[in-house]
Amino acid sequence: MEEKLGSVIIAPEVLVTIARLTALSVPGVARMSPGLAGVDRFLKRGAARGGAKIEVEEGIVSVALHIIAEPNVNMYQLGQQLQAEVTRAIHDMVGMPVREVNVYIEGVEAPSPLAPKSRGERGGGKEGRG
Repeated sequence: MEEKLGSVIIAPEVLVTIARLTALSVPGVARMSPGLAGVDRFLKRGAARGGAKIEVEEGIVSVALHIIAEPNVNMYQLGQQLQAEVTRAIHDMVGMPVREVNVYIEGVEAPSPLAPKSRGERGGGKEGRG
């Protein structure tokens, strides 16, 4: 016979942190974008911070991620990987079911001008041989 000891309540801000840190760990994510987080805070709907918004309805989690992608990544695959990883992280860490993870790729990080260029971008002609 199992004895009920009480209840556990997970603050929505904890779910936001899990979603953000998981998203940032996925290769191809340059950074989080603020997205509509400011509007959501103003309206007091769900919890939002730094590119991630969480809503919990009847114990089921919905996530919205606003990200900036790294250059030269397959954005469709990146979106799918983010959906899978965030769903797994929330389920594994807090045991809550996830209804949806919506990914909004709001831009692509511009390559740094200091980054080394690939061979095809160096300009015409032969390399210096002397």
